[in-house]
Amino acid sequence: MKNEPINILFTGDFCPINRIEDLAINQDYNTIFNDFLDVFNGNDLNVVDLECPLTVSNGKRPKTGPYQKAHPDTIKALSHAGIGLAAMANNHIMDYGSEGVKSTLDLCKNNSIDSIGIGTTIEEAAKPHTLSKKGKKIAILNLADNEFITTPDGAFTCNPIDLLTCFYNIKDARKNHDYVIAVIHAGNEFYELPSPRTKELYRCIIDMGADVIVSHHTHAFSGFEMYHSKPIFYGLGNFIYDWPGKNDTSWNRGFVVKLKISDIIDFEIIPLKQCNDKPGVFHLSKEENDRFDREIRRLNEVIQDDEKLELEFQKYCKTVYPMYDAFIEPYFGKVITALRKRGLFPKLMTRRKRLLLLNLSRCDSHRDVLLRLLKENE
Repeated sequence: MKNEPINILFTGDFCPINRIEDLAINQDYNTIFNDFLDVFNGNDLNVVDLECPLTVSNGKRPKTGPYQKAHPDTIKALSHAGIGLAAMANNHIMDYGSEGVKSTLDLCKNNSIDSIGIGTTIEEAAKPHTLSKKGKKIAILNLADNEFITTPDGAFTCNPIDLLTCFYNIKDARKNHDYVIAVIHAGNEFYELPSPRTKELYRCIIDMGADVIVSHHTHAFSGFEMYHSKPIFYGLGNFIYDWPGKNDTSWNRGFVVKLKISDIIDFEIIPLKQCNDKPGVFHLSKEENDRFDREIRRLNEVIQDDEKLELEFQKYCKTVYPMYDAFIEPYFGKVITALRKRGLFPKLMTRRKRLLLLNLSRCDSHRDVLLRLLKENE
């Protein structure tokens, strides 16, 4: 029927490690998806952010931050849930270099799961997935913050957030699609709101021609807004991401979004909890649903108020300043950082050097050269 909606489900970060990896290897998919499996049934497309390579490779790439990978057999968990599209533009898919990427892409292909946001060239990584259903064509693009999103040998790359290329990619997609959806992996980790810059960026991408923005990466769910009657979801939170020591925190809660596209775009938000004392993903109880509704209303109110959004981001920045301050000091490490916080180790970065770093990072022309220089050490 002409007005029958196209249903597309989007999840946040899926990283099948630890208890989830063991369950998937043993094909215990019911314990992974529990009562949440019904959410995937009957959709025209299910889309997941695949947050790590599925590989047995031990060849780690040079980077900062944790490394993530899962056993190749975990791909069967995605098949069990009816996942048809894996968004791979993210900051962990390159953790094990070209071998890890190739293994993951081959596994997806062999299990009838398409991929977006990744390729052997920027052009390939930027190419949208096209869903043709019920008389409409929908383009789904995938972009990510530029954090170690290329393999060191240059064989693979993710699609970076770059406003110029984003503009042309959306413009091209609009030529032969009825709707354009941007799936974006970006934001400040463990922060439940978009920064003022992120809000401006996502609205700009809507102004370029996108009809929906779905974002993840921060490991904490955020709110959403309607901008020019088009939905922007600022953070879905984790979908399935088992991490030791994380219990009953923002890490363990999130939501999925089901878009219902006909002549208009409607949507349904389905909250979830994941990997607390029990592994896997679950629906919320009534009490938990009520709490979720209160929290997302609060987040939405802040997002709508630029002054409040700026104040909240200032508070967040103050909490992470010590970490960033440690990053730019010549000597860096857990012990030295702890000593410095107690006043037992001096700050060695002079005011003049900090002003120089400010100028190098703030000025686009200087940053172009700086990035090329630092890339030499990859």
